Amino acid sequence: MFILKQLRRKKNINQTDLAKAIGVSLRTIQLYEKKDANIPIKNLTKIAQYFDVSIAELYSHESVNETEMEYDATEQLGKGHTIAKLAPGKYLISAPLVLTEQYGKFSKLYPKKVFVHTLPRMGFIVDRVSVAQYMAFEISNDSMDDGSLKSIPFKSIVLGKLIPHEKLQGHIQNNPESPSILVYKGNVMCKVIGDYNRRNKTVVCKSLKDSPEYADFEIKIKEIEQLYTILGKQTAQI
Repeated sequence: MFILKQLRRKKNINQTDLAKAIGVSLRTIQLYEKKDANIPIKNLTKIAQYFDVSIAELYSHESVNETEMEYDATEQLGKGHTIAKLAPGKYLISAPLVLTEQYGKFSKLYPKKVFVHTLPRMGFIVDRVSVAQYMAFEISNDSMDDGSLKSIPFKSIVLGKLIPHEKLQGHIQNNPESPSILVYKGNVMCKVIGDYNRRNKTVVCKSLKDSPEYADFEIKIKEIEQLYTILGKQTAQI
């Protein structure tokens, strides 16, 4: 993230000063200042607070690198997200972020573009992009945290790609046991979608954590309001 170097120079501090301020090593700051850095949410928040900017502002200013070369940035008008080509096979998606406390509003107001454009943005580095709707979501509980590599812990933020409703059936069939963000009956939840029943056109929504409070449940595909396949995650862990 080249913007960190620019912010340091403006504040007249060095890498060691910044490392001490947010409680990490000098080597960590050196890694964070690379353009493809994947900074944990916990430390990203500390950095934003230290420089008195928002996380969204950190990513919105990441459009120019240290040699003043502009990235190939394209805003997806009407969709709320932006996509910047950083290098061959490297893209920065800055997507509107839906926090837990905004779940209710999101399910009701999503069709209104004004609402989406008022949301802060979160950045993710991905290898490929397509014409789609991208959103970022904060995870509201620990139902997807079983301690495995597939875990999506509480308070993580994930990048989701919206699957058009007419393609839901094919997507679910071709991506069994795929972790997704599901909007169903006005609720936003993170679940593994699988066990497609061709006859009844239903799927089973599962949690990774084995707990009675997170029991599996079956729903009809036609009742799914929105489904986002998860492309990436950032956790609050160091």
